[in-house]
Amino acid sequence: MMNLKPSAAEIFLWLFVLNLGVSLGAGLYEHRIVLPRWLDATGAHWFAEAARQDNVGLRFWAFVSTGPLTLLTLASLFFATRATGPLRTWWLAAAVVALVDRLLTFSYFIPTMMRLMQASDTSASVESAVLWARLNHLRHLLVAGAWFASLQALSWLRLQGGR
Repeated sequence: MMNLKPSAAEIFLWLFVLNLGVSLGAGLYEHRIVLPRWLDATGAHWFAEAARQDNVGLRFWAFVSTGPLTLLTLASLFFATRATGPLRTWWLAAAVVALVDRLLTFSYFIPTMMRLMQASDTSASVESAVLWARLNHLRHLLVAGAWFASLQALSWLRLQGGR
């Protein structure tokens, strides 16, 4: 008889996959649709008031990635080290890449955006915003890599029958 009750590891892997997918999609949306409200297309002006009005860090990211993705990344590191075979390899790869993203987010992206939200439209703030936007591409790549690796882990979990 098949065991239909998922283990804690399976639940965390599913949540990790889902959260990474949402984070990737939301990050791409923010970069393409929202960021142009803050930084004009020529990279000549920074609109801190628009960034403060949107306040996506507290209105969205805190509930999607700041807290949840960080906790799911740590849980994934724990569970991945207890897995075996290709499941372990892919899950650990996803968790390590997500951890790099989390470290960059907390050490650079959040503090920089907090400063930018208080900055005026000066050449220094524009330069900082342009760099933030360019480095954000790296973050998208990290989250995409973690998501694809976590999908591979999920495939191996299914192939192993949830063991």
